[in-house]
Amino acid sequence: MIDIREIGGDDTESAGPALLELRPRWETTSRLVEFIDTALRPAGYRLVGVFESGSPTALSIAGFRESHSTAWGHHLYIDDVSTLPAARGRGHADALLAWITAEAKRLRCTAIHLDSGVDSTRAPAHRLYMRHHLSITAHHFALDLAPSS
Repeated sequence: MIDIREIGGDDTESAGPALLELRPRWETTSRLVEFIDTALRPAGYRLVGVFESGSPTALSIAGFRESHSTAWGHHLYIDDVSTLPAARGRGHADALLAWITAEAKRLRCTAIHLDSGVDSTRAPAHRLYMRHHLSITAHHFALDLAPSS
């Protein structure tokens, strides 16, 4: 049996392994958890996860935030969706997107937005998003200002 629940600030560690799969730049769960709890949560970032009964670690997670912008008005922005490799293909991310859609409606958001990478490894994620009626509506541009090593 699975349980979908919001992950509070006292339990961010439970999302770490799944999130680290998507965001390996943080190298360790503890560094990622610290960043989430000190920088992202104070700015409104929230986490929701899929848990197997009795397990303290999320099989799949989504990180999101409620936001307002001139481009999109009142919307919910999804920063992260990730599932542990051993748990992929079981509908966990589908369940999370359904949960997030319900939450966006509850908050009276007018839209849901997310950005996704475009390399070939992202095709399953893109199919997931399109299954949930998200469409490709823009190009995302970036300029990396980090010093080269």
